[in-house]
Amino acid sequence: MRHLGTMKNQVHTWRSLERKVADLYDVAALAVEEGDSSLEPEVDRELSELTAQFDGLESQLMFSSDYDRRNAIISLHSGAGGIESQDWASMLLRMYLRWAERHHYQTEILDSSPGEEAGIKSAVVEVKGEYAYGYLRGERGVHRLVRLSPFDADHARHTSFALAEVIPEAEGVLDIDINPADLKVETFRSSGPGGQHMQKTSSAVRITHLPTGIVATCQEGRSQYQNKEVAQRILYARLLDREIKIREKESDTLRGEHVDAAWGNQIRSYVLHPYQMVKDHRTGYETGNAEAVLDGNLDKLIDAYLRFEVGEK
Repeated sequence: MRHLGTMKNQVHTWRSLERKVADLYDVAALAVEEGDSSLEPEVDRELSELTAQFDGLESQLMFSSDYDRRNAIISLHSGAGGIESQDWASMLLRMYLRWAERHHYQTEILDSSPGEEAGIKSAVVEVKGEYAYGYLRGERGVHRLVRLSPFDADHARHTSFALAEVIPEAEGVLDIDINPADLKVETFRSSGPGGQHMQKTSSAVRITHLPTGIVATCQEGRSQYQNKEVAQRILYARLLDREIKIREKESDTLRGEHVDAAWGNQIRSYVLHPYQMVKDHRTGYETGNAEAVLDGNLDKLIDAYLRFEVGEK
């Protein structure tokens, strides 16, 4: 029933656009026939709005995964390099949060581990909204930053790395059937900020799926119950991602130049010195406005990847 509702909404959206185009055509044709140029600005404005709406719908046609419509869970991990990479991981987290805000997606930080001096060692954030995973799945891989270090007294140039993993949110037992006996649940004291309550009680939760060794933790919530629920959601999503990869290998449908989210697979470089540039190494797309990208303006990079993926197919 949920799938049927989604399909009805999709049909309604296209039919609505079709009617608006037909109405605008009639208005334009009538204006031309009567030689009335006063409607030209209004027609141009509506045409621009319809074109923008069509461009957005066109990008959705490039989604091919059964899970593209779902929420996305992004896991960020700082690379070697201590404070530099930890700060870079926090910059990526802000970039994705800003992108989600621009698109009116809801976000929730499910888990995070702060750096020693600045930034984060890791973070898990959920992006909620239709097609969140479809748009963001191309972000998985290693992201490289080149800049003058704000933490170096000599202000020398540094290169930092961070890893992004993007997986679709699982719909519980509808996607993954887990035997409770296969789960090892542990509790421990939360680390980092959060007040005395979090420091003194074992509210943080770690869940291990024994057959696969996949682990999910959460310490953001104030109660053990909240953290267990979130950790279970993360675990289900990671197990679903594992199943997806197994199915892809079995059916030999790995997508062309698809890059797995592993160290050594650098997908994109962000250069802030000696010049500004962001370049995606898979698609070849690049822009000189690195600051805008880091502020969440990822649409052209994402669109380039989706079109690249279609071309590879």
